[in-house]
Amino acid sequence: MKTQRIVEILKSEAVDTDVVVKGWVRTKRGNKNVAFIALNDGSCMRNIQVVVDLQKISEEELKPVTTGACLRVDGRLVKSLGAGQGVEVQAEKIEIYGTADPESYPLQKKGHSLEFLRDIAYLRPRTNTFGAILRIRHAMAYAIHEYFNKKGFYYLNTPLITASDCEGAGEMFQVTTLDLNKVPKTEQGEVDFSQDFFGRCCNLTVSGQLEGELGALSMGQIYTFGPTFRAENSNTPRHLAEFWMIEPEAAFYELEDNMEMAEEFLKYLINYALDNCREDLEFMNKMWDQELIERLEFVVKNDFKRLEYTEGIEILKASGEKFEFPVEWGCDLQSEHERYLVEKHFKRPVILINYPKDIKAFYMKQNEDGKTVRAMDVLFPKIGEIIGGSEREADYGKLSARVAELGMSEKSLWWYLDTRRWGSAPHSGFGLGFERLLMFVTGMTNIRDVIPFPRTPQHADF
Repeated sequence: MKTQRIVEILKSEAVDTDVVVKGWVRTKRGNKNVAFIALNDGSCMRNIQVVVDLQKISEEELKPVTTGACLRVDGRLVKSLGAGQGVEVQAEKIEIYGTADPESYPLQKKGHSLEFLRDIAYLRPRTNTFGAILRIRHAMAYAIHEYFNKKGFYYLNTPLITASDCEGAGEMFQVTTLDLNKVPKTEQGEVDFSQDFFGRCCNLTVSGQLEGELGALSMGQIYTFGPTFRAENSNTPRHLAEFWMIEPEAAFYELEDNMEMAEEFLKYLINYALDNCREDLEFMNKMWDQELIERLEFVVKNDFKRLEYTEGIEILKASGEKFEFPVEWGCDLQSEHERYLVEKHFKRPVILINYPKDIKAFYMKQNEDGKTVRAMDVLFPKIGEIIGGSEREADYGKLSARVAELGMSEKSLWWYLDTRRWGSAPHSGFGLGFERLLMFVTGMTNIRDVIPFPRTPQHADF
């Protein structure tokens, strides 16, 4: 008989039928006549109750059935007389796939801290919290592809190994096949990359944007969605060394078009979560953030405020707030500043635009004032910046001069600059950190808790 997933059984409630269910034991209780096993297969938050008549299946046979054990249950689906569940399975036969020693199984008890669960990331998906988070993560990934497909964007796979640094930050992981115990050197004493696999210094990418722009300037509208890497020695709750980015790029989009797409995109994703992940969201709302669903609904119901960076600075300076980081024109806003604008001043999401060029990346389109660029950051309650983007500089002369001004290597960016020489066009795009989005949608406060296997300084286990 074909196995049915628990989510399908609970949805259909087709009673008085034979079923086969498989999953992991959450709890087992009972008396001398009957045992009750709560079984979960990860397909939904709810367990299905398995009722075992101890005259059919002996207590001795059930001894290995402890929390964490994996079972196959053949039985009859019947209407449940117990509260809180519509149906239950009356077991006819139980096969134990794998036992879990109650003396050593780490998840034997409830109420483990998130810190403890990070140390056993290979098991934490079995908990209610991380089962919910990973199901929401899946739903958001699906919704991202669905949105862009409906909008006529093409999914472009950009390289993970690159010789360029998109942000100019230099905090990149190097990729090499050289023997680190005997690194070849040139006559000048430098590393001889000509003997390396690619014949030059290469790194893991920090962004697919530059290559994404090439796609936009040929296919019109593209998006990337994949892993990115930063070798930033940071242990904050907002940083990972390996994370996922969504980066749409669209030809003929100016800053206003970019802002409209960012707002529509975020509302689409959050609405999708509210419509399709309700059970998991309600659990997260109850257990971790009692304002979560209210905050998600707040974002989709309110228009985002468009705000000039300069005006934002004046609002912050006049606020009377004692910020940890002082505010002056030209500073890069911190999370405390962004959250003040969203949560206290405007009480809705904010899109901050036209930043000073000195605090933004080289590829952003320069405004006529010579001091600012057509950048935009989308600011959310509780989290601060969730999206960063801009209209891109389409003028070859201005872009080349900016690369030289920042001391970047024009040699490694020749292919990117060349797109401005032949058929250049206005174009815009943005980057959305997938894990930042998931922090907002799940209510989690540490980014390590919304990715299956977090990579941070000194941590690359599992």
